[in-house]
Amino acid sequence: MFRKVMVFGTFDPVHQGHLNYFEQAKKEGNFLIVVIARDKTVIKEKGRELLESEKERLKKVRELKIVDRAILGDLKDKLKVVKEENPEVICLGYDQKVDLKELRKNLRKLGLKPEIKTMKPFKQEKYKSSILREKQEFVSK
Repeated sequence: MFRKVMVFGTFDPVHQGHLNYFEQAKKEGNFLIVVIARDKTVIKEKGRELLESEKERLKKVRELKIVDRAILGDLKDKLKVVKEENPEVICLGYDQKVDLKELRKNLRKLGLKPEIKTMKPFKQEKYKSSILREKQEFVSK
């Protein structure tokens, strides 16, 4: 049975924690779609510059064997890619701050009812982007 799984993130840059996130998500289905946050969105929402551009991040994520499709998010409508891809499962990172009730309500308005799951952390004391940025320790593959 074909089962699409979608994940979201900045992935600036990709590190072992992200790879573990992808591995956990892939177990929920057999086609992994990774949505990469746009530069303007990250700057607006996180208030910081990026180490790598959205094109660089997209290229690196696309090169990962576990990823079946990598796409950039939409600048105006965060749910546009969800509507277009219609995944059976959305896997959120353990540290993604999302109002699940609001997300489900907005997805239902679009006629979508994916399962929503939160993945477990992977050595978050070591593999968390904010910590790695401070230490300048990155693993790209």
